[in-house]
Amino acid sequence: MQVTLKILSALLTYPSAELKGAAAELRKAIEGEHALSAKQRSGIERLLAEFESSDLLDLQERYILLFDRTRSLSLHLFEHVHGESRDRGQAMVDLQQLYESHGLSFSSGELPDFLPLFLEFASTIPDGEAQDLLSETTHIFEAIRQRLKKRQSTYDAVFWALQGLAKSKPNPAVVKAMLDTPDPDANDLEALDAAWEEEEVRFGPDASACGSENLAAKMRAGMRPAPGVVAPERQQTVFTHSPSNRA
Repeated sequence: MQVTLKILSALLTYPSAELKGAAAELRKAIEGEHALSAKQRSGIERLLAEFESSDLLDLQERYILLFDRTRSLSLHLFEHVHGESRDRGQAMVDLQQLYESHGLSFSSGELPDFLPLFLEFASTIPDGEAQDLLSETTHIFEAIRQRLKKRQSTYDAVFWALQGLAKSKPNPAVVKAMLDTPDPDANDLEALDAAWEEEEVRFGPDASACGSENLAAKMRAGMRPAPGVVAPERQQTVFTHSPSNRA
């Protein structure tokens, strides 16, 4: 599972000549670990085939249109949970502390909630803990997967694969709430501007599986320190959802 997580992390980074050239090696590594089902591996194979056959500039342009310009496809996890609320800053601190509690530090300059960085971290901890951590984000993965599928993007295979590695299925009510938020076309600049001005995502009271107490309980396994690493004095929930203000 650790090798597969590293590869999925790499596939969600900005396409480079090195990544494009490593497609065959990545394919072999995924096949060798057998962490994904045959159908999930087939989806990743289609994405890798695109990397091999497409021009690098085309791959880079596609990546920007999907993940950089469209808020609904953002690879920053807390964008889908906290939006621009003040809670997002504390969530970033909590996630950074989680990384540090396992003796890891990252100097990439990316925010802690950047999905490739999150997956890179998950690949360094035991499989059971990684699965618990991934289970906290399956609703985000599923919402992004459906939006990518609607765009007929082969990147949807990565998010399907991530759900396959997690221990739990996404909460349908939470996924629906996320899919009900704006999802403009990357070429519609006016709609994109409006989407970026939207307030934080809020999930209604019916999404009980995402209550803060439930989340805190689920996160304990993922927040246990690695062997030989002293746990921080205070551990907080990383992913939280705000209750709805609607009647």
